[in-house]
Amino acid sequence: MRHLLLIPALLCSAAFLSGCGGTKVTRMDVNEVKDISGRWNDTDARMVAEEMMNDCLARPWMANAKTALNRVPTVIVGAVANNSDEHIATDTFVENLQRELINSGTVSFVASKDERGQVRDERADQAVNSSEDTRKEHGQEIGADFMLSGNINTIRDQEGGKQVVLYQVNLKMLDMKTNRIVWNGQKQIKKFVSRSKSSW
Repeated sequence: MRHLLLIPALLCSAAFLSGCGGTKVTRMDVNEVKDISGRWNDTDARMVAEEMMNDCLARPWMANAKTALNRVPTVIVGAVANNSDEHIATDTFVENLQRELINSGTVSFVASKDERGQVRDERADQAVNSSEDTRKEHGQEIGADFMLSGNINTIRDQEGGKQVVLYQVNLKMLDMKTNRIVWNGQKQIKKFVSRSKSSW
């Protein structure tokens, strides 16, 4: 009887152990390039943000803005629309763009629409609950001089188990006062993906 009770327990243990033995995790350097699916990934987002912001900040609009304003220009990032045929975490890409601009030290940055809402709620709370010498007053925000916005698109060419995908990122810097486009940048990434037909 004791042996009969042990058999189901051993079978359950074996099933549990076999289920746990199939996963292997290898830590990678965050800057290491490793394409698995061929889709847009963190490397693409980082590389595009770095290259496009380097180009943006090197163009004549920067020097012109500094001369006209007599200070560094203030920038805000607007919407970057995902017009591609796959899911792309545009929030992550926008953060990459913002980081490159801020860390350049050549522009100042103001909070996004969502962030401003949180800050304004906090100021409203401070007006009621904080001491007079520490509360922050309304109406003291800095307005942006320029807005960065754009979109991400894809073009695919597929035959059998082979596919070429082109990612095209378009970004524009807009003058908030005049609506003029002062910089227009484009970056393309082209990938060739080959796999078995059953995988598509």
